Amino acid sequence: MVCVHIYKMNDTSWIGPYHEANIMFGAKLPNGRSGAYSPYLFLHSDGGVAHGREVHGQPKKFASPALEFRGDLMVGLVERNGIDVITTTTPYKQQPVDPAEMRRHFDFGTNLNLKAINHIDGRPAIRQITSRSLTDVVVHECWRGPATVELRPNAQAPVFRLPVLEPLESFYWRADFTLVTGEILYDYLAE
Repeated sequence: MVCVHIYKMNDTSWIGPYHEANIMFGAKLPNGRSGAYSPYLFLHSDGGVAHGREVHGQPKKFASPALEFRGDLMVGLVERNGIDVITTTTPYKQQPVDPAEMRRHFDFGTNLNLKAINHIDGRPAIRQITSRSLTDVVVHECWRGPATVELRPNAQAPVFRLPVLEPLESFYWRADFTLVTGEILYDYLAE
């Protein structure tokens, strides 16, 4: 199961407000730790791209994600290189639900990353599994409804390689949370 999160970060310390799209699926490490692995993250913030990629090892790329309200429909979009690579839709606030329902499929609040950075000569410098979790989460509202997802080809944003077999459901939630520093779960080069 793959989830697409498109959200607006209103007040991010050091970086400011920006939109981000996070494509993720549930993952479990051999040591039993679990969370969400993100093969693609797109955001409209140079600082956010650099910080997430270089510090946390997240595969962030610059794009133009947006969440728009069009009458009785919410439309999530990710545009990269002038191509709408992701379009999602869901009805506007259709069914109120307990926020715990969002974690029914996997814990998206814990992000797992493969941080891979090479030395200047191409030799591996860093090969780590890192983790970062949302803390101080206060959900103000949470809604569920049906969803549509459309993916379009783009060589620089190949999300179309994750085919949509059947959209299960959509959640719209508004919350406050803290992005904390992460931790190294496993260091491949320390062996």
